[in-house]
Amino acid sequence: MSQHHTPAFGRRFRTGLAAALFAGTALAGFAAGNMALAAADPAAQIAPAAPARTLPDFADLVSRVKPAVVSITTHMRSEPGDDAEIPAPFGMQLPNRPHAVVARGSGFIVDADGTVVTNNHVVKDAKAVSVTLADGTQLPAKIVGRDARTDLAVLKIDAGKPLPYIELGDSAKVRPGEWVVAMGNPFGLGGTVTAGIVSASGRDIGEGPYDDFIQIDAPINQGNSGGPLFTQDGHVVGVNTAILSPSGGSVGIGFAIPSDMVRTVVAELKAHGVVTRGFLGVETQPVTPAMAAALHLPEPDQGGGALVAGVESDGPAAKAGLQPGDVIRAIDGKPVATPRDLAIDVATIHPGTETKLDVLRDGHAQSVTVTLASMKSDTVAAREGNNAEDRQSVGVALAPLTPELRGELDLPARTHGAVVTNVQPSSPAAEAGIRAGDVIIGVGSEAIASPGEAAKAIHAAVRKDHAVALRILRDGQTAFVAVDMSKGASDEG
Repeated sequence: MSQHHTPAFGRRFRTGLAAALFAGTALAGFAAGNMALAAADPAAQIAPAAPARTLPDFADLVSRVKPAVVSITTHMRSEPGDDAEIPAPFGMQLPNRPHAVVARGSGFIVDADGTVVTNNHVVKDAKAVSVTLADGTQLPAKIVGRDARTDLAVLKIDAGKPLPYIELGDSAKVRPGEWVVAMGNPFGLGGTVTAGIVSASGRDIGEGPYDDFIQIDAPINQGNSGGPLFTQDGHVVGVNTAILSPSGGSVGIGFAIPSDMVRTVVAELKAHGVVTRGFLGVETQPVTPAMAAALHLPEPDQGGGALVAGVESDGPAAKAGLQPGDVIRAIDGKPVATPRDLAIDVATIHPGTETKLDVLRDGHAQSVTVTLASMKSDTVAAREGNNAEDRQSVGVALAPLTPELRGELDLPARTHGAVVTNVQPSSPAAEAGIRAGDVIIGVGSEAIASPGEAAKAIHAAVRKDHAVALRILRDGQTAFVAVDMSKGASDEG
């Protein structure tokens, strides 16, 4: 969002470029040799599937959609003590004073009444928000609702007339290799257009529980946050949100929230101002091949599903009879491959809905019917989390230290803590050397006995020092590991 916020994540990569020059005779001999090989073994040659195509021209597309793309200016006021003291002449120091901060982002209009979609992190600290249309008209904007979990927000503007708008497309049909166009307000340069291809889909970058990003190589930079990602038919298939960059600028790895998720969240925000999500009440972890073997799962089922590590008392799962050790394989007939799949699927189901879970228990398949509740923290998540630290993630998934895990990790019965079940690549934890199977037994000088205690202590340490010292148990040895929160994934601006 902000031109003043340039955290970066990922690692620096250096590439070398080597060039070889050939004399004319050597080159001719090389070509003749390869032609002979091709003639001798024509089956080894991969023929083009279709005639070569010219690169697409996006001028007509841009002309058509540009009136619905807007620039967003967020006016904020910092609090005293937020910044270092201001240097003054003769070595004196002036006291901190609140000062105006202006940050910029992007958005797009989705109906003629002036509903604007953008990122939550573009407007979450706003004292006032204004929207600038493609023709230069500047209008005040009201924040209708925000959802921190998906980093989406809805604004409302009143232009006194119907406004041009664009429609959300079907992100499920987007394929890697497909041409896409990004539009927005990078570095305050409104109406900027960039093009590239879809690099991948379904990316989890550790930003939230519902990560399902479209990865693109169309250049996006600070200020592109909240802008639309178009396919060649003019439909929006994503909201540009984050980049992977060692420098803060585009290196060709960007991420967009898929339009199918945007559609659901925006509808909820327009109707209620917050997002109401289904709640199951379980802690889950991936089913690794080793865990599958330990749980005596049938061979075809190894490595899939969401392993129930804990069940919240009096929650929907507990009332339905789910138990630790159960493996959830499908929800309403839709396969569940990972805990993230389960979290995303449950979140999209309206509270109060009866949901069928396909479960493996002690290697035997059975069905469990659960009536989902409402996720209690949704309102808090949508209205709070105003510090930059709240978006930061250490990058680990934790599970309770159950008797089964104690046995698998060969730990004494008196050991208490939280087991690291997964480490997000390029996260601060990964950079520090934390790995799956480590047991976090303390945060700083504070002993912890559960994932909840660990999360609370870690968040408190990060807010205070932007770093955290984890005391871990690995291979029977204890050690402190320093996790630097300046290293890892972050918003693109």
